[in-house]
Formats: sequence, C-alpha cells, structure tokens
Amino acid sequence: MNAVTETPLVFLADWRSAVAHSPEGPQPQFLIDGPDIKLILAGLEQGQRLPPHPENQAVYHFLEGAGTMTVNGESFAVKPGSTVITPPGATRGLVAESHLSFLAVKSA
Repeated sequence: MNAVTETPLVFLADWRSAVAHSPEGPQPQFLIDGPDIKLILAGLEQGQRLPPHPENQAVYHFLEGAGTMTVNGESFAVKPGSTVITPPGATRGLVAESHLSFLAVKSA
C-alpha cells in the first residue's frame, strides 16, 4: 500500500502579495515543496531570464507581463493567461520582456 502524503492547504487572497521580484534575479516562492509536487510562484524583472535547463514535467501559467519561453528549442510568446505544459526531461528557459509573474507546478 502506498503511503499518503499530506499536502497543506494554501490560500492566497491575492497572489501579488506572495510573489517576489528582485533586481538581483529570480526569487521563487515555494507554495508547496513536497516529495511528489512543487508549486512555485515566481517573478522576473524585464530582461531577467531563467537559462535553458532540463526539468521534470511541469505546467507554467503566466499571471502578468510578457516574455518568451523556449521548450526544446521552440519559442513561445507568453502573456497573462498563457499556459505551457512541458514534457518530462524537456529543456526550458524563459526571458522576461516586462515585469513577469507566473505559477509553475512541477513533478518532483
């Protein structure tokens, strides 16, 4: 029988109060950092980037701003409401063209 992992209840009345933007670079906020799943709220300032890197399967949902996300060499213009679902092991990167905020859910 598999052990049941408890995931905490997370409620944000306004995600803007939890996102961090910094001139020093990305400051991801782990809303859930469990053994099976990670939920991250992150912000980038204009011109900041997440360099291309391989990662487990993930879903990125963009909340504000504009940027370009690259997955396995294919580029996508992202804006509020955009969602990108990446396959396991895909290489992905992100460049912020403006003040950018997003949620990322990643398998652990």
